[in-house]
Amino acid sequence: MQQKIIILDFGSQTTQLIGRRVRELDTFCEILPYNKFPADDASVIGVILSGSPYSVHDPEAFKVDLSQFVGKVPVLGICYGAQFISHTMGGKVEKADSREYGRAHLEYIDTENPLFKGFEAKSQVWMSHGDTITAIPDGFHCIASTKDVKYAAYWNPLRQVEVGAGLEAPLFAVQFHPEVFHTLQGKQLLKNFVVDICGSRQEWSAASFVDTTVAELKQQLGNDRVILGLSGGVDSSVAAVLLNRAIGNHLTCIFVDHGMLRKDEFHNVMRDYESLGLHVIGVDASNKFFADLKGITDPEQKRKIIGRDFVEVFNAEARKIEGARWLAQGTIYPDRIESLNITGKVIKSHHNVGGLPEEMHLQLCEPLKWLFKDEVRRVGRQLQMPERLVNRHPFPGPGLAVRILGDITPERVRILQEADDIYIRAMREYICEDGRPLYDHIWQAGAILLSTVRSVGVMGDERTYEHPVALRAVTSTDAMTADWAHLPYDFMARVSNEIINKVRGVNRVCYDISSKPPATIEWE
Repeated sequence: MQQKIIILDFGSQTTQLIGRRVRELDTFCEILPYNKFPADDASVIGVILSGSPYSVHDPEAFKVDLSQFVGKVPVLGICYGAQFISHTMGGKVEKADSREYGRAHLEYIDTENPLFKGFEAKSQVWMSHGDTITAIPDGFHCIASTKDVKYAAYWNPLRQVEVGAGLEAPLFAVQFHPEVFHTLQGKQLLKNFVVDICGSRQEWSAASFVDTTVAELKQQLGNDRVILGLSGGVDSSVAAVLLNRAIGNHLTCIFVDHGMLRKDEFHNVMRDYESLGLHVIGVDASNKFFADLKGITDPEQKRKIIGRDFVEVFNAEARKIEGARWLAQGTIYPDRIESLNITGKVIKSHHNVGGLPEEMHLQLCEPLKWLFKDEVRRVGRQLQMPERLVNRHPFPGPGLAVRILGDITPERVRILQEADDIYIRAMREYICEDGRPLYDHIWQAGAILLSTVRSVGVMGDERTYEHPVALRAVTSTDAMTADWAHLPYDFMARVSNEIINKVRGVNRVCYDISSKPPATIEWE
């Protein structure tokens, strides 16, 4: 039986990050709404309660029946989770004299406690709360404090019961966030909890995922024919190779070129897919997309038109494949978490989520639905896929259409393709001090054509009046937040000079230094 940690989501922005940290410990975890704890699931070895935007005193604050798991498996409450435990079990939570946000240092740590094994004195942590715990319930003990927060961490050593093969089930709570980068020994704390306290066997790995999933796909699909829509991105590519290993020539892939891919991308990706032994139907539908986008400048309209046209083109090709019973998608775990918040309301629609068009009469197959992006890459490497496919930056489904401000025309796409190609190629060629290409240090990069703007320039002895190009590069772990990348000046000078000299229609290059939030990674 596969072990798992359940993470109950109370609405924190870092809940996914908790999940990723647990997975990094080679332990499977599942993120569930706060009120959806699975009853009688023998595979659950521990529970983590996330933070929340609410105060425990808010009338609309999310609440959970702790008796479902407290004392039965080890529990770790984080921030709101810690405050909710204290508030519910007889402690006291009050408004802090000053809101506690940012770096803090643990002045006192009970290093004998299993949660803090291996911790250094005055370890840095990250606080983010407006309330604070002023009293803990009877029977609980303080195990860490900062200068301003007496109960930075606490536990109940008396609340231990025998579970299964002699496992103990203590309860721990911390008011800081161990999952974030700024808590310097946060990974150690989570390892102490997940591995030492919960007893994880650390069996969740790329190799085990491939073996298990291939076996499950063979059983699920049998001899049925499967259709998969490829985008050239890492998710759909890994899904295709995984399915190909399971069912071979019963898989047919469709790759639609809407005319707004990167320079030569359609032909390059088709060549890569053929080298992987995939059966791929390539469809050049660029004329249709350009015709339907003519005169459209609103970003949301662009997305809707491209989405509609893609479905039409894809369905037309899919209907030609006789006997197809399944549609496979490269949906990954964050896609599904993003699409529904903990109240069940859609907060962000995603192209891989939301069901299938009724007229397709196909069942849905999502072999990557439990994986985070970094896990997808590890699976791709386990499948021995080329690094250029596995390590590709995310690229928007509408392609360069949402990186061109204003009307979409073939000429504007050509200009942006040329500028973007110079930028990305230079990023792959620039070798950093650690010996890796600059490209590998960036989460996502691309060029944006400001076609609604013109600027004056001088080339030779002539005045020019052409478009600026903005370059964008961000660092991130999951795209929920992102910071602008501090690119080397010599690299920036080289790229700017080459774009202006070689791309007709561009006479100025800018660099976007906005973080997310408040900006987004893409401009449209």
